[in-house]
Amino acid sequence: MKILFVCHRFPFPPNEGGKIRAFNMITHLQQNHEVTVASLVESKTEQAEVSGIQPYCHQYIAQRMNRPLAWLKAVLCLLTFIPSSMGYFYSWKLGKKIKHLIKQNQYDLIVVHCSSVAHFVLSAKSTPKILDFCDMDSQKWLIYAKHKPFPLSVAYWLEGIKLQRAEKLLARKFDSSSVATAFELETLESFRSGKHSFCFPNGVDTEYFSPSEREYDVNTICFIGKMNYYPNEKCMLEFSEQVFPQLRKKYPQLKLCIVGSNPTEKILALAEREGIEVTGRVADVRPYVQRSVLSVVPLTIARGTQNKILESMAMGVPVVCSGVAARGIDALPEEHVLVADGVAEYVNQIARIIENPEERTRLSVSGRKRMLSHHSWKIAMQKMDTHIMGKSNSTLDITDVGIQEHHV
Repeated sequence: MKILFVCHRFPFPPNEGGKIRAFNMITHLQQNHEVTVASLVESKTEQAEVSGIQPYCHQYIAQRMNRPLAWLKAVLCLLTFIPSSMGYFYSWKLGKKIKHLIKQNQYDLIVVHCSSVAHFVLSAKSTPKILDFCDMDSQKWLIYAKHKPFPLSVAYWLEGIKLQRAEKLLARKFDSSSVATAFELETLESFRSGKHSFCFPNGVDTEYFSPSEREYDVNTICFIGKMNYYPNEKCMLEFSEQVFPQLRKKYPQLKLCIVGSNPTEKILALAEREGIEVTGRVADVRPYVQRSVLSVVPLTIARGTQNKILESMAMGVPVVCSGVAARGIDALPEEHVLVADGVAEYVNQIARIIENPEERTRLSVSGRKRMLSHHSWKIAMQKMDTHIMGKSNSTLDITDVGIQEHHV
């Protein structure tokens, strides 16, 4: 089967969020099919790395963005019904190349990852199309609106409303749509598109992210993530201000290690506080997580799956996270992960692990097992296949896709 796979961020190297999901979808499909990848490239650094995708697909097209122009288009969209995120990822050159590909090749299936680039393939009327929303981004912007000051709150609310309208229209125009969590599926199905919708989870590389034989440091907790990403910045500022001082009163030697690229000035300033380390970008996050007694994910804004949780659990490092962050993983509170909301709960849940090595071991073992059984990429791709591949590995039965309503 010949497949065209379109995504908004070039899926190599698979080192963050949506890139990881897209890369694993591509490599899985390429095992039995012929996959052509078409995507945007945002920087010179990304442009230098795109050739790394070649062993994992049949061919690829990488169109370099003009970022100042992309931002201008996003701003101009404020005056229209078009979401600014779609304006940012619009590229006339990539659109022309994709239309040429569709015209020259008789694709059996088109897969689009992320709604921001769905418009590139809408003209392909006769080819079955699947849109992997992954997360319903409109809901993220609407949540941002509640946390941002005026007038930014209005801008985020407007973007959320416009994007939700666009998502509803796209769900009707594609033959099938997918998301990464059952929670996101509820939002997608509330659109009542009349088309097939399904869920398959994000996975984690359980071989790469595996337990270490080295001893952990009972006096170190960690957080991992891109530190110029607003939800990550916000939660770490609040945790460092409200929770960590209470923990230091109980455990004077406790250290908080904030690991991730592009820390903002506010995050860098946290390193001036006693017990807090801000690493910035690191070549490998694994040693920092593996040496920690636990990983904390106190997000107050979260949609979809938090890869940081999957990676920590796969490494056998217990996770204490917020309730909204826990929604995005297929794991049971208390059995596989500890959930907390509010200062006192965070202090109590973290203390359970620090003061009880047996409890840490229990969560370490159960968390790792849950990743192997529910969040490995093999499991995730099997769930995807049941929805889009019909009755064989080489033929898409679009009739089956249209009538089966599986919920994960």
